[in-house]
Amino acid sequence: MFVLLAVAGVVLPIPGAVRTGAVDRGSIGPAGGGDRKLIALSFDDVPRGPGAFYTKEQRTIRLIAALSEADVRQVAFFLNPGRISAGDGAEERIAAYTAAGHVLADHTFSHRDLSAVTAPAFLADIDRSQAWLRGRKGYRPWFRFPGLNQGGRDTAKRRVVLDGLAARHLMVAGVTVDGSDWYLDRLAQDAQKAGKSMNLDGLRDLYVETMVQSADFSDALMRRSIGRSPAHVLLLHETDLTTRYLGALIDGLRKDGWRIVPADTAFADPIYHGEPDIPFDNGTVSEAIAWERGITGPRWYERNDMKVASALFEQRVLGQVAPTRAPAAASAPTPKPDAQTAAARRLDWLRRVAARHRQCAARRGRAHRLCQELAASADRIHLSGTRS
Repeated sequence: MFVLLAVAGVVLPIPGAVRTGAVDRGSIGPAGGGDRKLIALSFDDVPRGPGAFYTKEQRTIRLIAALSEADVRQVAFFLNPGRISAGDGAEERIAAYTAAGHVLADHTFSHRDLSAVTAPAFLADIDRSQAWLRGRKGYRPWFRFPGLNQGGRDTAKRRVVLDGLAARHLMVAGVTVDGSDWYLDRLAQDAQKAGKSMNLDGLRDLYVETMVQSADFSDALMRRSIGRSPAHVLLLHETDLTTRYLGALIDGLRKDGWRIVPADTAFADPIYHGEPDIPFDNGTVSEAIAWERGITGPRWYERNDMKVASALFEQRVLGQVAPTRAPAAASAPTPKPDAQTAAARRLDWLRRVAARHRQCAARRGRAHRLCQELAASADRIHLSGTRS
């Protein structure tokens, strides 16, 4: 039997600003969290089908219960209405979220990546999702790009789509924090389906640690970029893993000094109402602003590299220790210190960029040219040990 869990609470007003063009970048400094660490929770790709751990109904009930028990009063669910079929219970599950005090927003009708379609087709897909969403309880005029991809290097397409969103009175509802929860869920789902023995305590700890660390990483990056801690938004997905450990995640964030705020509060922060002037847009708001402002060093959390996440999963969840590499022979030539440092820095940069594009390709279900070129370049640097 399906259960609706109601949560008492007041829904805050919808922020009125729509992302319509570049704003004064100095304006992103004064508002928001300041020295406090504020974060809102958001869930993409709703509704999802059954997983290896829970049915669709179990997942919804458990998510609502975890949020209620933790006194988290308003999170945002970003919907793909194309996943809803008559009689599959999806509308009832979504209604349960809004009955519990949470809000709904747009993630396109069919979750099509902007790089794979034309701008008119992408906007037409949004019109279909808007036709389903508008007028429903809990609806917010927020839009999130699938895969956070605003068109990559195609700035002309990005411009057409952003102008189309503004004409539809939709705000781009980005995120500042991304720990690739979807990938840890994929690893856990695959292991469960394969009948592998998992250390569930280790899985919980890895999940919570990764999400909390990603929040701290993005907060440090934003403090360097704009001189303050904004109201952050954490990217999660309506997955079995997030459902299973949501309560533990909320506890972990609070123990780390975070205060969880309503999505309305977070999206009122000025950082979500501008357009960073960057040549490639496919990631978090924190990455984009740091790039625009010339902040040096890594701009994305290292565990978003799927190789890093996979190795940690194998060690801490499956109990498989990676073999150690034999030390190089004493007689092997080594680069001079300056060359070695330069090569290491170059390799690190290439690995991080390649990892980001491998993540993009995984989200889209296929590789694309840039991923392949960057990965191959990183491999060449790794094999040669010199700059290219």
